Amino acid sequence: MYGLKQEPRAWYGRLDKYLHVKGFKKDSADSNLYTKSEGVDLLVVLVYVDDITFGCTNHSSVQWFANAMQSEFEMSMFGELSYFLGLQITQNDEGLFLSQEKYLKEMLKRFQMADASPVGTPMVCGCKLSKDDTTPEVDQRLYRSMIGSLLYITITRPDIMHAVGMVGRFQAAPKQSHLVAVKRIFKYLKGTLSYGLWYPRNQNFQLIAYSDADWANCIDERKSTSGGAFFLGDSLVAWLSKKQSSIALSTTEAEYVAAAACCTQVIWMIQALVDLKVTYEEPIPLHRDNTSTISVSKNPVLHSKTKHIRLKYHFLKYQVTNKVVQL
Repeated sequence: MYGLKQEPRAWYGRLDKYLHVKGFKKDSADSNLYTKSEGVDLLVVLVYVDDITFGCTNHSSVQWFANAMQSEFEMSMFGELSYFLGLQITQNDEGLFLSQEKYLKEMLKRFQMADASPVGTPMVCGCKLSKDDTTPEVDQRLYRSMIGSLLYITITRPDIMHAVGMVGRFQAAPKQSHLVAVKRIFKYLKGTLSYGLWYPRNQNFQLIAYSDADWANCIDERKSTSGGAFFLGDSLVAWLSKKQSSIALSTTEAEYVAAAACCTQVIWMIQALVDLKVTYEEPIPLHRDNTSTISVSKNPVLHSKTKHIRLKYHFLKYQVTNKVVQL
């Protein structure tokens, strides 16, 4: 079946059936994550097409799973996780470090930016990009290829997430000014090749979220951008930067919509923690820098100030009332 359209579904169905026979349960928050509990031990398996990473608190369970998979499928074992889909993983007694330095160097070389002069920031402060720019058009295929590579880098580089999201809005008709902004991100990466994410061992797993938004910063549509960061203890585990789908009529509305987006991520992460049998404290703190947003989530009297917000965002009030999150 290799190469046929039905191959991915057939392979996933075959693997899913086998894992269930072996006593695994599919994670309710992520269909590619499987867990198996035996007393206090937890075996975790993460599937990405035909690449599989797994680990357990008990080494004998790891060896059992490796032998079981090799007896059923034609698979090769590469030992302790050190490189996976462009991710470099360094493990020691103190913690785990994720980076993409090797992928970054290959990317800079592919786009002829390996000899570029480094800059200190991924984007000029106060940068305003528009689709109606009068500068010449550039090669669309090249521009899209550069954006695609940068999007993959954001797996371990939250510091460029906002900048990549900004330049990614102009893939339909990129202009010279947009390409200059993209190249600046490459120059910033050139000077920060070794940056990555550090996850120390033996820390608390308290989930904490931070949310923010600009207001009408998109000069083409006057839409706002939501941003969020999510920590387990001191470790950054998720982040987002996305243009909002509706136009906000005030900073309060923009911040409220951003908080609602972060709240949905928090609820998903709570379910993931439950499936992984990780304890956490409720309510989850969701930090804001806008007191009006906090007031709106608590006081229905302020509804007149938010009557233009789509109804789907008001579920944030429900989550605050039920003490799932605390702003």
